[in-house]
Amino acid sequence: MSNHPAFELLRDEQITEVNSQALLFRHKKTGAEVLSLVNDDENKVFGITFKTPPEDSTGIAHILEHSVLCGSRKYPIKKPFVELIKGSLNTFLNAMTFPDKTAYPVASQNLQDFYNLVDVYLDAVFFPLISEDTFRQEGWHYEAEAPDAPLIYKGVVFNEMKGVFSSPDAVMRDISQRSLYPDVTYGKSSGGDPKAIPDLSYQQFKSFHEKYYHPSNARAFFSGDDDANERLDILDAYFSQFERAQVDAEVQLQPRFNSPRQVIATYSGSKDEAKPRDGMISVNWMIEPPADRMEALSNGLLSYILMGNSAAPFRKALTDSGLGESLIGGGISGGLRQPMASFGLKGIDPADAGKVEELILKTLKKLSENGVDKQTIEAAINTFEFSLRENNTGSFPRGIAMMFATLSTWLHDDDPLAPLAFEDALGTIKAKAEKGYFEQLIKTRFLENPHRTTVILSADEQQDAREAQAEADRLKAVQDKMGPADIEAVIAGSQRLKDLQDAVDDPDLVARIPTLTRADLPREIRTVPIERDTLAGARLFYHDLPTLGVFYLDLGFDLHALDQDLLPYLPLFGRALLQMGTAKEDFVSLTQRIGRSTGGVGQHRGLSSRQHGQDSAAWFFLSGKAVPAKIPEMLDIMQDMILTARLDNRERFKQMALEEKAGYEARIVPAGNSIVDTRLKSSLAEASFVAELTGGVSYLDFVRDLIQRIDSDWASVEAALERIRTSLFNRAHMVANVTADAGIWLDARAGMGAFIATIPRTDGELQQWTNTRERSSEGLIIPAQVNYVGKGANLKALGFDLSAASSVVLKFLNTTWLWDKVRVQGGAYGGSSRFDMISGNFSFLSYRDPNLIKTLDAYDGSAKALRAPVSDADLTRSIIGVVGDMDGYEFPDAKGYSSMWRELTGTTDALRQQRREEVLNASRADFVAMAEALEAIAEQGHVVVLGGEAAISKANALRPGLLSVSKVM
Repeated sequence: MSNHPAFELLRDEQITEVNSQALLFRHKKTGAEVLSLVNDDENKVFGITFKTPPEDSTGIAHILEHSVLCGSRKYPIKKPFVELIKGSLNTFLNAMTFPDKTAYPVASQNLQDFYNLVDVYLDAVFFPLISEDTFRQEGWHYEAEAPDAPLIYKGVVFNEMKGVFSSPDAVMRDISQRSLYPDVTYGKSSGGDPKAIPDLSYQQFKSFHEKYYHPSNARAFFSGDDDANERLDILDAYFSQFERAQVDAEVQLQPRFNSPRQVIATYSGSKDEAKPRDGMISVNWMIEPPADRMEALSNGLLSYILMGNSAAPFRKALTDSGLGESLIGGGISGGLRQPMASFGLKGIDPADAGKVEELILKTLKKLSENGVDKQTIEAAINTFEFSLRENNTGSFPRGIAMMFATLSTWLHDDDPLAPLAFEDALGTIKAKAEKGYFEQLIKTRFLENPHRTTVILSADEQQDAREAQAEADRLKAVQDKMGPADIEAVIAGSQRLKDLQDAVDDPDLVARIPTLTRADLPREIRTVPIERDTLAGARLFYHDLPTLGVFYLDLGFDLHALDQDLLPYLPLFGRALLQMGTAKEDFVSLTQRIGRSTGGVGQHRGLSSRQHGQDSAAWFFLSGKAVPAKIPEMLDIMQDMILTARLDNRERFKQMALEEKAGYEARIVPAGNSIVDTRLKSSLAEASFVAELTGGVSYLDFVRDLIQRIDSDWASVEAALERIRTSLFNRAHMVANVTADAGIWLDARAGMGAFIATIPRTDGELQQWTNTRERSSEGLIIPAQVNYVGKGANLKALGFDLSAASSVVLKFLNTTWLWDKVRVQGGAYGGSSRFDMISGNFSFLSYRDPNLIKTLDAYDGSAKALRAPVSDADLTRSIIGVVGDMDGYEFPDAKGYSSMWRELTGTTDALRQQRREEVLNASRADFVAMAEALEAIAEQGHVVVLGGEAAISKANALRPGLLSVSKVM
């Protein structure tokens, strides 16, 4: 296992914290380093990472990350990455650009599929085709529709970054980071500044790859239960084709400031002269690189102590000040060689920026001098320790999380194994915590650290138009220098690129992409053990799964117990349970108690249509996790929340409402496609209607009005919250879902029964809700230079009853027609379709899209695309991709939750098996059936667009009456 002729073994250690044997190798010929973790994780992971420090803000590393996945020496087709998305059982497949590195991770539970992914990725990074046309497609190029038409910029990354910089929070993060590191690579916009991207040349792009994408500059990582020697064989087959090279990729250290600095800037946003709270402020520090694991872990703990929850002392001081609506920053980030710390507020009056800065510094000084509450520190350490031991990364593969942890040191030629271990470091921190350790860290990290910047932003209503005009002027200046032949060359180049994008890859070349066969796919569904019972009058589900000593509990309450007018209050009601205290303790003490005694207690809502009916599964969940000894305390905490949560603190509730509003507004640009999807479907099904009321644009409108009512009519607001508590918490309409080892459950069952018995039981009937949303086509205006374009309908209402094979058709559609027309040719960051078989809701969606009408035309052309011949190979790949989606990796707690949710939606294992068979037996007939449905959507579907005013106005000018217009921000 540790002996390979092409590699030198540097380290061989057992790391008990991650249950892995860690083998660190160096490739003898090239010097490439390899970290191989051998463990029993069936979700196998591979990643290869290169140091890629940019010298400017042209986005060169980001564009290259996109481009290397567009064809390689061994796989010379347009989009091997997309073929893998279409036809792999992967549990993760992506690439990421960071300020100092570019990473290419993959994961799969199927061994052959895993090897296929690794091979395609290795060929992509070391031998990409990266033609000039690929650079123009993924990066930027000039385009003109006619000789007398104005030039425009096109390119996937160009438009992606326009979308990024349409978010005020992203602008703040970018300016804050650049302010701290003006002399080194971290002072550049690694993703690319749209103003700088057109400065990048193809030759620079090619040279960047030649310099940095070399084994001598690589860090390769494996984790899982695959063969350790085979890993090295695979890598050597690629590494050995290179000679050792000297690659200067070191991330230089930023020289320290002698005194703090200030930056004042603007972002594109609307202003309200009556209430000028459009400002944002961030106070930022650069911190020295951690000397060891203890210092790195201490940074994370200190950040959590200060800002980790609503009761954290520093966070509470900022929110209680009333100077702003919501926090920004979030504390210490460990992703950079010299870590960055940021603290601030948004929704401030710019005139109050000095007050916020003073408050931040005074609060840190007070905490350093007077001390941090010991219970706060104890809760933070327990929370961190629970998280480290549980090592539950959710849907994100555990191995990839470990890879990125190792890169925090490994990338800078430090010990890659140190971030995986924590026992010694945590023990040292616990011993130091009693002796003022964190107070001293506040002093050294912040108060005595002059390397500080204060960034103040305010809204500028004219900035969007001004930047658009500056771009138009720049393009006009270029065009004015062009002769007729130059313009014709631009038009011809655009057409050539379009022809290449439209061209069909040689089937023989596509066949080189390694793939599984239908015979390789398991025909049986994966089931989860479940026992159905009752306990103290409540429905009970129990899942006997190996949870490594953790008890997972979900308490569900049927939302149909509520009158319809109460639904929009639910997100804030859920927060109130955790963040307003109980009859016996304020919310700070409650938060500390949760941190000291549990692995966390949280709340969320579950919404879905139910099988074979028009009603919905609509539930409120209170969830928690604890080790066996702490289960009674966790149940006591939940009991106090349910029965005695304080709902009468007007000031605290208003602050939460302000945070909710600010958080939603910050999410609009980054999650625009989800907001459009929610709005689009809100008139189509009950669950979708409730989703709009509790998380859509309608909810934002409600919260804005609620903030006013908290001041003018608090009594009615408090009464609504009390009505929710009285109606919702009822054993008659409750479910308890337990996931744990059998022995843990045996010991905990009696206590669970006693706990459930304390929850009131009444005979109140479940309510019928009326969907008040009318179907309409809307243009929702935000200050942005990109759009999010949706179109959809309910296929059941249109008379279509499609099988589960429709998911195979849409996998094909998303990775062919929509990928090509919306992303590749249209320049959007993404285009997709979604179909919920239970409700019948269908939607087309685009993400960070420079177009609007063209995207709608692409949607309407989808039916024709599905009527074209589909090869057996494409059909098989799409089936494989859907099976991969169906069999996604889950940790035990997620398995238990998914099993419960299937029960609540009426999704039986028999139905799941039937749908799997429909997927495995998908045929050409299913493409025709979906094509007919999409033709109906083209004719009868409605449209929702979230985007800039100019784009929406132009669309209405081209197609009068297309969209009714309203302003969101």
